[in-house]
Amino acid sequence: MKKKVLALILSSAMAVSMLAGCGAAADTAAPAAEPAAEEPAAEEPAAEEATTEEAAPAEGGGSGTINLWAFTDEVPGMVDKYIEAHPDFPYKVNTTIIATTDGAYQPALDQALIAGGAEQPDLYCAEAAFILKYSKGDMAEYAMPYKDLGIDIDAEIKNSDIAGYSVDIGTNNDGDVDALGYQATGGTFIYRRSIAKDVFGTDDPAEISKQIGGGSGSWDKFWEAAATLADKGVAIVSGDGDIWHAVENSSDKGWLDESGALQIDPKREAFLDISKDLTDKGWSNQTQDWQDAWFADMKGEGDKPVFGFFGPAWLINYTLAPNCGGEKVGEGTYGDWACCDSPIGFFWGGTWLLANKNMDAEKIPAVKDLIYWITLDSSEDGLQYKWANGTLNGEGGTKDSVASGAVMSKSDGALDFLGGENMFDYFVPANQYANGKNLTQYDESINQIWRDQVRAYAAGEKSRDDAIKDFKQTVADNLGIEAK
Repeated sequence: MKKKVLALILSSAMAVSMLAGCGAAADTAAPAAEPAAEEPAAEEPAAEEATTEEAAPAEGGGSGTINLWAFTDEVPGMVDKYIEAHPDFPYKVNTTIIATTDGAYQPALDQALIAGGAEQPDLYCAEAAFILKYSKGDMAEYAMPYKDLGIDIDAEIKNSDIAGYSVDIGTNNDGDVDALGYQATGGTFIYRRSIAKDVFGTDDPAEISKQIGGGSGSWDKFWEAAATLADKGVAIVSGDGDIWHAVENSSDKGWLDESGALQIDPKREAFLDISKDLTDKGWSNQTQDWQDAWFADMKGEGDKPVFGFFGPAWLINYTLAPNCGGEKVGEGTYGDWACCDSPIGFFWGGTWLLANKNMDAEKIPAVKDLIYWITLDSSEDGLQYKWANGTLNGEGGTKDSVASGAVMSKSDGALDFLGGENMFDYFVPANQYANGKNLTQYDESINQIWRDQVRAYAAGEKSRDDAIKDFKQTVADNLGIEAK
């Protein structure tokens, strides 16, 4: 596979001048819901490692070239593995990787889709922060429904037991699925076993689920546990960011009403009070996610011991494990973790694959094969089985939660990091528990504005009413979205 990686070493001014005509001005800002630094480090190619090669000729292999666009090397690596296992695959794949840093990926992708021609993306990726723009928003007109690829989509989703939230997010406004992921990012509560034993007398996931109200749909038991932990000098979470994703994705309404006006769901408004309580009652270390103090809490070196973090499997693999202070049981907090049910269903992150409806018709069967193998194939030869069992690159690789519940039900998710626990016992139901119907294509930006105002209120820098008023005004000023 030939790769054309655009290193992000150009100045912002140059990037803006090159991409000004793409019609996506609202997306040129730095990612907001999860800043670039918030993505799992293992999944984001570093700028200094980026290289540039000549793109493959337009005629490509025996049947031509398929153009793949992505924001990390993860999906391109999967395609490499598919081609390696299918030497009769008739196309060369030309990959363009542009990191999401500084908001560069979306404008470039938009421009390439709009421009069309031989260099247009045939297959492209979108992450959770902006997938709705491409699956059902401003750029959805370029996505080809999976059924038009020749996939019996309803039957395949049922057969593979694909998480409902992922399907909802990838379903266009006509009710057709035009995007699916390979990874499932439903969230659990990931807690310290030693603290659980000390405070609650057990580290058993089923018992800790009861202590925090796992699966209840209510925060009541969780706050009772927070008070119990505080009496022992333990913070239940590191910072309010550890709660936000569960709050955001469990709300009944998204940020926009049916008319496109800004609204604040009561559950999201309650996050103001949650953040304030975490601060005032000592239930957190008041860290900010993706900052040094947050990572310090993962290795037990923060101001107070922290009981746990809310997150999907990638948070375990790519964030907690690298920042636990060790690499095997007995080092740092390695092996002192377990996961249990979250009180509230939520998901966090993910990558969806889309096909360009304007691709040359003769490419459709090959693109279908790639998309099917990555997103829907639940056999032991499919990507997801290898991904779940850590065998994509040989035995002993990282195990991950995948989109297919059918795959995880026949896979081994036991991790030494989790004290030998099979994480799939909790991630399979977590993926079904998550909600994908309350999102908008503007969430990336609106979430950042909201969280900034919440932090200011929790810190005592402004009143609750002023925080809400400033939130509405900032959204109007930056995005042109007015509140009713």
